[in-house]
Amino acid sequence: MNKLRTLYEKHIDSHAVSALDDDGHILLYIDRQVANEYTSPQAFSGLREAGRKVWRPSATLGVVDHVNPTSPIRTATMPDAGGARQVSYFGENCRDFGIELFDVLDKRQGIEHVIAPEQGFILPGMVIAAGDSHTTTYGALGAFGFGIGTSEIEHLLATQTLVYKRLKTMRVTVTGTLGDGVTSKDIIMALIGQIGASGATGFAIEFDGQTITDLSVEARMTICNMAVEAGARGAFMAPDDKVYAYLSDKPRAPKGALWEQAVTCWKALYTDPGATFDAQVDIDASQLQPMVTWGTSPDQTVHIGERVPDPLKEMDLIRRQDMQRALRYMGLEAGALLREVPISHAFIGSCTNARIEDLRDAARVIRGRKVAAHVRAMIVPGSTQVRERAEAEGLAQIFLDAGFEWRQSGCSMCLAMNDDVLAPGDRCASSTNRNFEGRQGAGARTHLMSPAMVAAAAISGHLTDVRKLAQEA
Repeated sequence: MNKLRTLYEKHIDSHAVSALDDDGHILLYIDRQVANEYTSPQAFSGLREAGRKVWRPSATLGVVDHVNPTSPIRTATMPDAGGARQVSYFGENCRDFGIELFDVLDKRQGIEHVIAPEQGFILPGMVIAAGDSHTTTYGALGAFGFGIGTSEIEHLLATQTLVYKRLKTMRVTVTGTLGDGVTSKDIIMALIGQIGASGATGFAIEFDGQTITDLSVEARMTICNMAVEAGARGAFMAPDDKVYAYLSDKPRAPKGALWEQAVTCWKALYTDPGATFDAQVDIDASQLQPMVTWGTSPDQTVHIGERVPDPLKEMDLIRRQDMQRALRYMGLEAGALLREVPISHAFIGSCTNARIEDLRDAARVIRGRKVAAHVRAMIVPGSTQVRERAEAEGLAQIFLDAGFEWRQSGCSMCLAMNDDVLAPGDRCASSTNRNFEGRQGAGARTHLMSPAMVAAAAISGHLTDVRKLAQEA
């Protein structure tokens, strides 16, 4: 009798070249990879020093996204010498090794985890690896994506394989109807808060349930993107008609008879009924509210109506110390109402929440309103194509009329590797994925939330419940 398998197991089994030991290590074939200017230089240098070629150049897509400026007028000039060298060396490597490059001035440029799906470079059933932890995003398309280190990038470029250890499996079932103002960002933040920042370490997560099925593909990407913040090395959602419709018009998706053949194959990508998981988590989406982080880890999160937690009520000594350190860094006191915490900045962007649907959500909140006088508000679209579409739909003008900066695409203030950096003490409502100490600038304080919640905070001048603004409209 054939073993019943999870979606993760089907991906790994179909890409296993050979078993390496009895502990789950295998040689894994990788279909495609995305490289950026920040995490690839040492890998290419290693290839050069060893005199090796890239095994299959067409399997790699090069993208400039981490260090480039996002000023409203696009420029190829980097804000500092280090960034300029990274970009020029990346261009040199792509040219010498025959890799296609979306450079800063390319009309397809953008954040790698936004442009790879929008180009149809990622397809169901593929295994993808890249030098960025948020490669998990691709699970929303029924692919398996995971982040790797620099030495692994070199090995991958040279052989199109990786030494890989099989993961345990976790199923997260989400049921119930999302309430007003509650989004996929709130689902994943609630999960991280529930199981902790290391709760899925050693696991690949499969998300299922009617709530997931009801979400758009872009909303699903947000969930898979942030699964890594719970420690997951991969995230999955079975592909369905929404995924096929999303991919059907993408430039690099199969066409004609090949498309029909591909869809037939993709329809077999699901967990077999009765297959077992190593862990199970259930979430009732109808009970969720808009979420916001209060600390310096994505799992330090509560819904917007709650108060800052009191570390003295935490019985675990290590967790109590972590909470106390976080409150000191964030400049907050236990018991404070989160919805009254003032902000200085608002940022909508990143590979988590800078797609066209995210910008539409924000525009619905912003329309006809003004950014608070003391707040600097920025919107950085996930790709040049997203930017152009937002302009065509009139969203950009809504943002500009309200007082938002409308910028070019890039990673930007998500990780402050260009000139979009917060100063010590700045407090930012952010649609990004990480709120670590110094993530958006040394001494800066980050509160994670959905794009609509960021928009509401920018208008109010403090953290607030987006549902309250909707009632006032």
